[in-house]
Amino acid sequence: MAATHNPAKVVEGKTYRPEIDPAGFTTEISNDYMPLVPGTVFIFEGDGERVETAVTDKTKTVMGIDTVVVRDRAFEGDTLIEDTLDWFAQDAAGNVWYFGEDTAECENGKIASRHGAWEAGVDGAQPGVVMLAQPQVGAFYRQEFLRGEAEDVARVLDVGATVKSGSSTYRDAIVTEDFTALEPKVVEHKTYAPGVGLIQAKTVKGGKGVERLSDVRTGVSAAAMPAGKLCQS
Repeated sequence: MAATHNPAKVVEGKTYRPEIDPAGFTTEISNDYMPLVPGTVFIFEGDGERVETAVTDKTKTVMGIDTVVVRDRAFEGDTLIEDTLDWFAQDAAGNVWYFGEDTAECENGKIASRHGAWEAGVDGAQPGVVMLAQPQVGAFYRQEFLRGEAEDVARVLDVGATVKSGSSTYRDAIVTEDFTALEPKVVEHKTYAPGVGLIQAKTVKGGKGVERLSDVRTGVSAAAMPAGKLCQS
């Protein structure tokens, strides 16, 4: 498979170190299966939690590349339990890359742990692809890489699927199998719809549970976006 189709492919026996050219990236993330437009908020619900994913108008420079800052907050009821800043950019071929995260587990409005935080280019961490420009069944790729901390990989299981999630039916969806060497007994299936992005994440091995997209808000003003320090809702 051509590198442009699967630029973060896993090759057994070879060190993972993708070629990154800052000139080849943009903050305009228009991939049909992961559009990240500033001012958009995605709401996911399931397993007693609510996750609010807000695409901000802020950027962060990582490895010389301007990335889009997406704030991901998880709640139990009205209590903020996890708060994360994710960094994304799109390459010239249309692949969406993940450049790291500043993440925190929250207790009583304070940071209890930063386990899982990483930044591409620091301490050997490497960026990965979270959505291919041209997904093909069987494509196997890294989504992130920092040995012992961030080792998520994915495999494309289906393209052109028809999927019912909640009260909605989506066509031409992509289904991926997501797993990590850090938790080898846990496997998730994630479903992405064209023009929307992630619509469902379901644990299929090593547990039970499903999170579904329940709402998408567009045109949210910068003033209404989450701001301030991590774990302060």
